[in-house]
Amino acid sequence: MSEKKKAKKGGRAKSGTLMMIAILLMGSAVVRLGIEAGPAIAREVASLQQDDDAGHADKGEMRGESMPSSAELQEMLAAFKEREAALTAREAEIEDRMKALEIADQAIEKKLAALQDAEEKLKSTLALADGATEADVARLTTVYEQMKPKESAALFEEMDPAFAAGFLARMRPEAAAGIMAGLSPEAAYTISVVLAGRNGAVPKE
Repeated sequence: MSEKKKAKKGGRAKSGTLMMIAILLMGSAVVRLGIEAGPAIAREVASLQQDDDAGHADKGEMRGESMPSSAELQEMLAAFKEREAALTAREAEIEDRMKALEIADQAIEKKLAALQDAEEKLKSTLALADGATEADVARLTTVYEQMKPKESAALFEEMDPAFAAGFLARMRPEAAAGIMAGLSPEAAYTISVVLAGRNGAVPKE
């Protein structure tokens, strides 16, 4: 072999050796990086997971504060239903009372109407009675006037003085005088006192 060929072979062998050494060194570096970076990457991943778990926990707590649980919702619903039932019962009670008051008012109105009707009838009856009494008294007065004074005086002697004075006050003066003349002095005096008392009670001008 010539010197040139030997030199070329030696240079190729050195270049190959250097390349192998470089590859080995790079592989070693990669291995060392993997060995050293693995725990760091694991630690970083674990930290990120912890932060994520903490974030989920915080969100869960926030949801727990703002949203009631199913049991609480059921309890609230039961309370609402109970309150609604109480209000419905109260409303029905008030409605029943209103109906009872309305019925009572109608009954009172009917009784008042009946009392007013009875009062009107009573007034009419009293008016008729007063008219009948007045007519009867007027008729008796006429009868006493037409009787003989001696006979009338005998009847007036037995009457109550106030009753007799009432008749004499209605009579004509000459008829009343004839009856008074036929009375006993005691009866005539008593009737005269009653008549004088009646006249004294009359308002004067």
